[in-house]
Formats: sequence, C-alpha cells, structure tokens
Amino acid sequence: MAAPQRVRAVLDVSLRVPSVFVIDAILNSSHDDSAGLLAFLLHAGLRILGVLASTVVLMLSRRALFKVYMITMALIVAASSMLVNYYATMHLNFHRAYHSVAFGMDFLPQNGPSLWMTLTILQLFFGIGFLTLLEVQSVYSQLIILDLLIPVVGLILELPILVQQVLVSISGFVLVGFTIVCLSSRFKWFYYSTRYTVLLLKQMYRIYGLQLMIEDAWKKIHFPDVLRVFWLSRLATQAVFLIYLFRMSASETGEATYFIHWHDIWELFCNLIISGCDSTLTVLGMSAVISSIAHYLGLGILAFIGSTEEEDKRLGFVAPVLFFILALQTGLSGLKPEDRLVRLCRNMCLLLTAILHFIHGMTDPVLMSLSASHVSSFRRHFPVLFVSVCLFMFSVLLSCFLWHYYALNTWLFAVTAFCVELCLKVIVSLTVYTLFMIDGYYSVLWERLDDYVYHVRSTGNIIEFIFGVIMFGNGAYTMMFESGSKIRACMMCLHAYFNIYLQARNGWKTFINRRTAVKKINSLPEVKLSELREIDDVCAICYQEFQTSARVTPCHHYFHALCLRKWLYIQDTCPMCHQKVYVEEDLKDTASFSNNNGFIVLNEEPAQVPVDEGAEPELENSLSEDESSEGDEEEWNSQPRTSTAEESVNDTDSMGD
Repeated sequence: MAAPQRVRAVLDVSLRVPSVFVIDAILNSSHDDSAGLLAFLLHAGLRILGVLASTVVLMLSRRALFKVYMITMALIVAASSMLVNYYATMHLNFHRAYHSVAFGMDFLPQNGPSLWMTLTILQLFFGIGFLTLLEVQSVYSQLIILDLLIPVVGLILELPILVQQVLVSISGFVLVGFTIVCLSSRFKWFYYSTRYTVLLLKQMYRIYGLQLMIEDAWKKIHFPDVLRVFWLSRLATQAVFLIYLFRMSASETGEATYFIHWHDIWELFCNLIISGCDSTLTVLGMSAVISSIAHYLGLGILAFIGSTEEEDKRLGFVAPVLFFILALQTGLSGLKPEDRLVRLCRNMCLLLTAILHFIHGMTDPVLMSLSASHVSSFRRHFPVLFVSVCLFMFSVLLSCFLWHYYALNTWLFAVTAFCVELCLKVIVSLTVYTLFMIDGYYSVLWERLDDYVYHVRSTGNIIEFIFGVIMFGNGAYTMMFESGSKIRACMMCLHAYFNIYLQARNGWKTFINRRTAVKKINSLPEVKLSELREIDDVCAICYQEFQTSARVTPCHHYFHALCLRKWLYIQDTCPMCHQKVYVEEDLKDTASFSNNNGFIVLNEEPAQVPVDEGAEPELENSLSEDESSEGDEEEWNSQPRTSTAEESVNDTDSMGD
C-alpha cells in the first residue's frame, strides 16, 4: 500500500473508532427495572436511536465525518463555556476563592483582576473555537462572543448574585438557540449525506448483489481495522485505570513502588481479558485482533515453507470466524467474569487445534508437490518436514498437558480428538511423501505406487470419518446435557452434512469410480512387448516408452494400464479421440492395431489378441481383492473433498463445554 493510501486508511479508521465507542457505551448502558414500563420503553427507544445514529455516522464518507466531528467538538466547546460561566458565578467570589471547586476549577486565580482576565481569555478562546468549528462568518459571530462575555462583565461590576445568575442563564439560552439554528441549517446537509450513502448501498445491491455490497462496505469503512483499534484502545484505557488502582492500593498499604508485582500483572491481565469479551461488540473486536495475528502467522508459515497458493492465505479469515462462532455458541459474553475466563481459555485451545489443522492443510500440498516432482534439494524439503514434525509434536504435547491438569469432560475429549486426528493426518502425509520419494529413486515405473498411495489415503479418510462421527456424538451429548443452544444445533447440522454425509458420499463414489475403472481396464485387450516394438510409439498420457505391455482401447489407441486407469477415474473417454472406452464385446472392432499417430503395420495380418473365450466372462466379472478395493488418489479425484477452512468452521459444533 502506498504511503498516501496508508495515511488515508489510518485517518478513516481514526474517524470511525469513536462511533464504535458510542455504540458500545449505548449497548452496555444499564436501566433500573423498578422505574416502570414507560421509563423502560423510553430507555430502549433512546438506545435504538443512538445505535442507529452512530451506525449512520460510521458509514459516512471521510469528508462527511470531518463535518460531523467538527460539529461535535463545537457542541463540546459551547457546553464547556456555559459550565465555566456557571461555576465562576455560583462558586466564586472576590473575597475568598472556593477551596475545592468542582470540575477542576481550582486552577482559577483567587484575586479579582486575575480572575476576570482568566475568565475573559477562556471565553474568548471558547467563542473563537466555537465559531471556527461551526464555520460562522456572519455578523452574529461578534454577538456570540459578547454573549459569552456578559457573565464576566457581571463579575467585574460586582452585580448582585441574583442578577449574575440571570445573566448566566440569558447567555446560555442565547448560545443554545444560536447552536440550534446553526444545526438546523446543516440538517439538510446531513440528510443528503445519509441519503447518498443509502442510495449508493442500494445501487450496489441492485447491480452486484448482497454479498458484494457487504464486501464493498466492509472495505470502504475498514471495519476490521476499526474494531481492532477500538478493542485495543478500550483495553489500553482499562489497563491505565487498573494500574492506577493498583498503585493507589499499594500506597495505602505503604508498599508504594514504581513496579508492579508479578501476581498483580497476572491479575491485571486476567481482568483485561475478562472485560475484553463482555459484549458482542468487544468479542468482534477480539476476533479482529485474532484475525491480524493469524494472518501474519499464516504469511510467515507460507514464506517459510515456500508456498505461493492464494487459498492458503485465508487463515486470517478462518481463525476469527471460528472464534466468533465459538463465542456465540458458548454464550461467552453473557457468562460471569470467573466463568468467562475459563470458557475463553477453552475456546482458545479449540481454536488453536483448528489453526493447526489449517496449517497442515497448507503444508500437505507443498509436501506432495516436492515428493512428486522429485526435488532433490534438502533446503527445499527441510522447512516443510520441520513444520509437519512440529505439528505432530505440538499436538502430542498439548494433549499430554491438558490431560495432566484437567479431568475428562466433553471439552477435553474434543481437543484430544482433534489432536489425535491431526497426528494421523501428519502420519498419512509423511507416509505418502515417503512413497513418492522412494519412487523417485527407481529407474522403472512403479506400477503399484498408485495402489499404495490410495490405501494410505483411504485409511486416513476412513479414520477421519470415524472421528467426525465421534465428534458429532460428543456435540450431541453437550447440547442435550450441558449447554444446548440454537447456534450449536445449527452447527451440528452443518457438521453432519459437510463432514459426515458429504465425506461418506464422496468416499463411496470414489471407491465405485475406481472399481469401475479397474473393471474397464481388465476388459480391454493387452498388447505384449513383441507387438509394441513393431509399432514403436509411446504412451499418449505419460509420454514414456512401453516396458512390458499396453492396454488397447476400442478406438485402437494404447496406453499404460496404470496411466489409463488414472484417466478413467476422471472421465470415460479415450484421451486421444474422446470415444467411449468401455463398450460391449459384440460392438468391438477387430481391425488391426495402429500406433497413436495412425500408422498401421504393413504386410501383416490384423493383430488379434488371443483371448480365452471360456475365461472371458470370468475375466470380466472377477476382480482381484486388491484391485476391487482400490479407490482414487486425491489428485485424480473428480469430487474434491471439503476444504480445510470449511472443515474447521463445520467442526465447531463438537467443541463442547
């Protein structure tokens, strides 16, 4: 991002953060239940109006936000001027200064002429600032300054206290009336600014749809950055206040020091974390902070393992969504402070396991790419292997630590299950990686490699499916006996559909496709090496020479059996001419075989592949036990599995208490 764009983005965020603070203050405002129904309705109406107004201000453009804040500052200056006049008149006299003046008025001098001069300078400062912020340039500006100085004149002339009170009231009413007139003249501008924003959103919705409209508004107002700055600013303010309280308590006990004890630091941290998720808005702010941390963590891991996949950069989106869903699912913001800290720690453990699964999803394609492409550089392999081993070790250590300090419950069972599942995934990835690396050192084609890889992958997928069913049962137990909620029920339905039903359906479809492909391959005639030498060509799929035999399609093209089988996992047509590969026996042509370039061997009888008629039905219907159980390897599967991000989001239903 260029420097001017970065400055504009920082300015936008800074202007919009106060609106979020106002919304948070309004939502957290308490109400006396004993005040009656009318007071309750009035309080609720004011809260709704305040939230709507703050939301509208949050959506305004940068130029409109400047004007809104200038008007707000003008109102603050006007209120300060009125308060100074009121307290100077009511609580000060020329003979004895008020010893404990409210609102910090003890800075005023105690003698008469010095007091007059100070009040005059203050009112001039307030008046000029008020008129400048409201951009008033008419003759009324001089009258407003005179109006602010009228109470000071009453003090100078030593008028009776009743007359001074009347002058202060008149000055305040004139200032309030002038402010209302100025705001009324600017109401038209505010209306058209709001209307322009609403029409722009409607136009985006009509042309591009709801999703793009939300994305455009999200980027325009920099909402994640606004939430992040809001949460950190709120936390910093509370930290300053708590540190002040700690030092005050230490000074009362006679232990005043410039440093805070370690137990006080831990207590301070716990209090800040508890207050940092006490409402839905603060939970959103914490999610934004987690998003930033996860984003840079993902970029660091991608740079370390040398991956350039754009899909792997979604960790900054997946992690905050998971955290927010967990917070809603467990009712984090509505818990008591001590229970909230415990629940937050448990949610963080679950979030950590989900992040580890996502990191494995980032490293697995790189690991397979390095092994399949036979890269020999150790420096290229080491980072990916190191991350994989760290994932395995960290999962084991986390499980051992939690089992050492906590008793078995649904939450611990869920975390342990996710850790065990991650360990199995890492073992599967490293096993497949080892198989491909062994294949790289062979000078001949390893025809059984695809079968071994499939068996390893399918075993891992079956275990993962079993864990999905177990986690569904764990989530159902949690919902029925511990903390049931509508959000948990919805997440369980999503988990059952994506991680159980779709995974089972895709796995069964893969198995059927692979079994059908094996059946088709076995039904095709086989050409031996002696005949392949006369045709002198290569496999049209892998462009490698035929070592022992080849399979011939009904359209008279021939391929390696392994290559053709992988092709048939994807589609049922010839790679050369796109005709159907598997046809009935009575429709097969018995013409002479030609090579893949269309050359026919001359002066020879049509090559007939000897087939035992009595054994043909048996060949077509009998499959070896190994081949009948074969399925598809992931890179040849036409039905991709659910992505790691979707698995992580859908697994949150099983994260129990």
